[in-house]
Amino acid sequence: MERTNWAGFAAAERDFAAAVERRFTAYTHHVLATLRRDGSPRLTGIEATFRDGELWLGMMPGSRKALDLRRDGRCSLMANPGPDTAAMLADGDARIAGRAVETTDEAAVRRYLRGQEPAPEVFHLFRVEPTEVVTTGVDGDRLVLRSWTPARGLVTIRRGNGEEPVEVEH
Repeated sequence: MERTNWAGFAAAERDFAAAVERRFTAYTHHVLATLRRDGSPRLTGIEATFRDGELWLGMMPGSRKALDLRRDGRCSLMANPGPDTAAMLADGDARIAGRAVETTDEAAVRRYLRGQEPAPEVFHLFRVEPTEVVTTGVDGDRLVLRSWTPARGLVTIRRGNGEEPVEVEH
């Protein structure tokens, strides 16, 4: 599996990355899926931060989601859809799947904390290496799915609710 960081994804697909960041920065709280010890999913709230070419997840010390990610970094993050479906329909639903890697480097932690007052004394900090970035939206009567992976790049799929053919753009 190819590995990249947020900056690598943004360099490959600048406009798509900017649209996904807009969805995530429109609201503070999002939904994170991690894997429990038995392999079942755990959904929990999270704040995501885009800074210095990375997608960061900060967590309270000893939280279940942090322990999940320390054991198995695979995760998925879904942007908050907002108070109603209008924003989601206009901008698309955004999701990021990837691998969370814990960061203990003091310089990286200081950069992450800059401007946060008061700064937490102890916390877990993970950067996300995206393996798939997806938006799903509506254009007229067509569902539009945009999906990016490091290996395949960006693909756009448009489909309707009837018998019309599915359109695929690479």
